Amino acid sequence: MNILITGGTGLVGQELTKQLLSNGHTVSILSRSKKDIPNVAVYTWNLEKDEIEDGALQNVDVLVHLAGAGIADERWTNERKKIIIDSRVEPIKLLMSKFKQIEKAPKSFVSASAIGFYGGDRGEERLTEESLVGKDFLAKCTFEWEAIADTFGKEMNCRVAKIRIGVVLSEDGGALPKLIQPIKFGAGTALGSGKQWMSWIHNHDLAALFVKAIEDKTMTDAYNATAPQPIRNEEMTKVAAEVLNRPLILPNAPEFALKLVFGEMAVVILGGTYVENKRIVETTNFTYKFPEIEGALKDLIG
Repeated sequence: MNILITGGTGLVGQELTKQLLSNGHTVSILSRSKKDIPNVAVYTWNLEKDEIEDGALQNVDVLVHLAGAGIADERWTNERKKIIIDSRVEPIKLLMSKFKQIEKAPKSFVSASAIGFYGGDRGEERLTEESLVGKDFLAKCTFEWEAIADTFGKEMNCRVAKIRIGVVLSEDGGALPKLIQPIKFGAGTALGSGKQWMSWIHNHDLAALFVKAIEDKTMTDAYNATAPQPIRNEEMTKVAAEVLNRPLILPNAPEFALKLVFGEMAVVILGGTYVENKRIVETTNFTYKFPEIEGALKDLIG
């Protein structure tokens, strides 16, 4: 199949591209600038000017949407919140318009989403794809993200699968390097109470799940892309320290200090959600390569 990916040069996109090429698919990427990627056609687009390079949308079987500004890259000012939402929603509006112009829509649309759909902190609740949307900024952002994906499906008359991504573990970016850096120097510590749940997934498994959603035409609607067993922050920190063979001697980082530094965005590290991968287990034959945290961390940092 011919797969077109937005945000294909990012953390998930790189691993996804590798797995798709390995499976014999043709991959092209929409990027803000020209890049030389082996065996991949890179087309440019300019969201501000509503421009997509000629040829990018021809013969696309599956569109994959990964593009979006980093949730935790900057403090959440009102301006930053708008950027975070717009960077996820506006590209789909543009693609919808351009596909209508050429009158040839993709057969399937696989969109990234996030477990932020449930909100940043749901305490001890057990959440599945049937759980209600949350009430904070993360939930608002993800709700709008999924709504435009559903609109794309209706307007383009194509299958839609939404992958609600958990905390992605990778040695190349995301949460893990920030977690292990202080541990390496003997300054590792749990955050706040340390009791908050982290619903995580290894980057390899996340990309493999996207491949599954691309190839399996029975997959529709939302799927929680998390490993089978969420883990509390303090346990994650403990296991990472054991894998790195480093001691944990400091008390937990105080909640008030983290809120002072990060403001509203502190919910990303202090809040917790226990998200179950119910639909993956019950409706697909997907197999995790890294279902447990110790094996995942040994693979990434051991």
